[in-house]
Amino acid sequence: MFERKDIAKLKKDIVLDVELFDSNLKLHTRWGTFSPRALDDGTKLLMKYFSADIDDVCLDLGCGYGPIGLALAKHCSKGEVHMVDKDFVAVDLANYNAKINNIFNAFCKSLVISNLIKLFQIFLLKLDASNCQ
Repeated sequence: MFERKDIAKLKKDIVLDVELFDSNLKLHTRWGTFSPRALDDGTKLLMKYFSADIDDVCLDLGCGYGPIGLALAKHCSKGEVHMVDKDFVAVDLANYNAKINNIFNAFCKSLVISNLIKLFQIFLLKLDASNCQ
């Protein structure tokens, strides 16, 4: 079990260097977000078989700290990627990760219906496959 002295360490960012969708990204994550130590297998599998056009407008629903949405934004350089998540820590991390990776066509907001009214060509949703039997 964790002790009080562990709290500061758990609040520190974890930095991942990943390759997704032919893009190299530096991603900051943190304990409390989904799969903070490494990309999960579901993300890797999804991105291995996913395709998008350079000018697509996409929605990454439940984006977490942004690995899928940011890799997609790099690929769809003439489009844009809207990322949403219910976790405000994840939203902050996704926006920070976009900034440090010089990605200017990806935007992350808290999950509210008013953010979903735009028309998208692609809806991308990754479900946690670790609980499937």
